[in-house]
Amino acid sequence: MTTPIRVLVCDDQALIRTGFATIIDAQPDLEVVGECGDGRTAVDLAGRLHPDVVVMDVRMPVLDGIKATRLLAGAGVARPVKVLVVTTFNLDEYVYEALRAGASGFLLKDAPPAQLLHGIRTVASGAALLAPEVTRQLVGRYAARIRPAEGTPQDVGLTPRELEVLRLIADGLSNSEIAATLVISQETVKTYVSRILTKLDLRDRVQAVVYAYRAGLVT
Repeated sequence: MTTPIRVLVCDDQALIRTGFATIIDAQPDLEVVGECGDGRTAVDLAGRLHPDVVVMDVRMPVLDGIKATRLLAGAGVARPVKVLVVTTFNLDEYVYEALRAGASGFLLKDAPPAQLLHGIRTVASGAALLAPEVTRQLVGRYAARIRPAEGTPQDVGLTPRELEVLRLIADGLSNSEIAATLVISQETVKTYVSRILTKLDLRDRVQAVVYAYRAGLVT
């Protein structure tokens, strides 16, 4: 049998925390290894329990979900943990900050149980949980706040076609839409996406979108 995906649930509301844990534990391929109500405890438990995914609330006492996510999955973390952020508001600024801190995706707290389970499995697999249209809304809404960082279209180390694909990712297009736009196959798009992530040392499409904005590739 395949080893279950180990999940740590962190939310300061006991009812939500218990509800998530009950839903997750009912699945044969998922296992809740711990629960907590603040970010500091989440970081401590993650260090001891080594979960595959942390389901992380944003607004919590002691240490909020953004800071906890940065400690668990941010730049420079030796053994980053995949973090799935949950929030009450669809386009919460804190969610954007959490994604920049290293989270692999986000869900709304009122999402159906099936979406929560899908989200955990998706993040555990190494993929990002953000629909293209949501990516565009979320990052686009705060793009004005992101000052271009190091890296420009001339020095990011990508080929012209890879830059083109990156811009389309940042514009919210899915692989199939990118394929149609560039008149290439979806497999070719996947190859380009993989190369982009490898060259820029990025984990997933979410980080690629943030990178594109910070590098000034899109506005």
